[in-house]
Amino acid sequence: MINLFEYQNKEEVTEDFEGLEVFLDDIWRQREKNQYFAQDDEDGSKIESQQFLQFLHKTVEIKSNKYVGVIHYEEQKINLLPKIFFNEDREYDQSDLLAIQQHILWWLSYCRKIKFPNYQTSLDTEKSDFFEVLIYLFAKYTRELLGHSIYQQYEEVWREVQYVRGRLDITRYVTENLSKARWHKVNCIYDPFVLDNRFNQIIKYVTSILINHTTNDDSKKYLREILFTLDDVSDEPATADECAAIQFNPAFAEFETVRDYCQLFLNHAVSFDYKNDLKLFAFLIPMEYLFEDFIYGFIEKEMDGVKAVPQSSSVYLDEDKTFFLRPDLILDTGEKKIIADTKYKMVYQDPKDPKKGISQSDLYQVLAYAVRYKIDEILLLYPDTIDGWQQEASGFIIRDEFADQVDVKVMAYQLSVINRDIFLRKINRASYKELFLNTRLHLIEELKLMFHVSH
Repeated sequence: MINLFEYQNKEEVTEDFEGLEVFLDDIWRQREKNQYFAQDDEDGSKIESQQFLQFLHKTVEIKSNKYVGVIHYEEQKINLLPKIFFNEDREYDQSDLLAIQQHILWWLSYCRKIKFPNYQTSLDTEKSDFFEVLIYLFAKYTRELLGHSIYQQYEEVWREVQYVRGRLDITRYVTENLSKARWHKVNCIYDPFVLDNRFNQIIKYVTSILINHTTNDDSKKYLREILFTLDDVSDEPATADECAAIQFNPAFAEFETVRDYCQLFLNHAVSFDYKNDLKLFAFLIPMEYLFEDFIYGFIEKEMDGVKAVPQSSSVYLDEDKTFFLRPDLILDTGEKKIIADTKYKMVYQDPKDPKKGISQSDLYQVLAYAVRYKIDEILLLYPDTIDGWQQEASGFIIRDEFADQVDVKVMAYQLSVINRDIFLRKINRASYKELFLNTRLHLIEELKLMFHVSH
């Protein structure tokens, strides 16, 4: 097993170095084109080589890029871990990896694009990665749901039947029946309540992928039961976009969680038969998207009285509307509006640095937001790190000489997104709600102070 932290450490690959690189290049080319996997270089040209790992050919070493997740190649497992947990003087054991895994799952639980069941995993987490936990949560929840409720929906079909059903398809009846002396058969259009619908096909497709890649016996058992329940459903491939398009009426609201899991797997998992006989797999998430989505979801769910508006591309920097501005969040506290921009970067590394690790380009960016949105308070939100407690907030005042000496206040904060206690003790089998209770409450209080709200 190899553990790589984003842009930090390097590890030597002793077996099939070139084969691993070819495999990841194939994954890159076969990836689903979505917002999570970059498609173009800055000059607009297509990037054909993979962006998941850096391959250092002289030293036969690999180094992680911006993706977090797991890569399975032959008998090798490569864990790609968030850089905020990296300490070069630390030897990471299985309990440390488990603690990091729990954090990733907690962050995912607040993301807008997925709804997590709130029970404990009951999985042998000492021998699993966070992807195995995701499979287990999906399998257990879906199997329990299908045990008492199977999704069915009305779907319009065109069929030849013996008696009129629904409405008569006159054109087909004339051309295919009357003209061929088959007047006793009628072509009709009707809406049967069917089990073999697109959503169930998506569930079956995702389940079929996962059952080939999980090594956990409980997960395999639940996935086999799902496939048995959906045995009459057609085997059809699916995409994340198709999954996202599925909408439910209130009677089937419970299936939204299943849909969100399927979309998560279809967006971030790549699986195919490599060289005709070898099953390979990768599950990868770009961490900057995860951090941004976590912060937005946390504010939306936990901060009463604060309305968070996600990115909007309706405001442009120039009058010709060529360069649009897209701040991560605009926060409305009822008394004022604040622009919040999440920055998944490690700051405060050098105590003598007057900039506190904040880049000049970030400052220019948020100043453009302030001018165009006419908001004079900006927050830069960074994650804290495992090897250093949070530093005091730093701030800058930027005076707009073109707008009657208006002062734009820019404040930078590190947010408490790490529960260090988990690294100091053995994790009990607990739900994420219990495990991160104190972290959640502390982060709420931090955000209240930042937003100047008391409720």
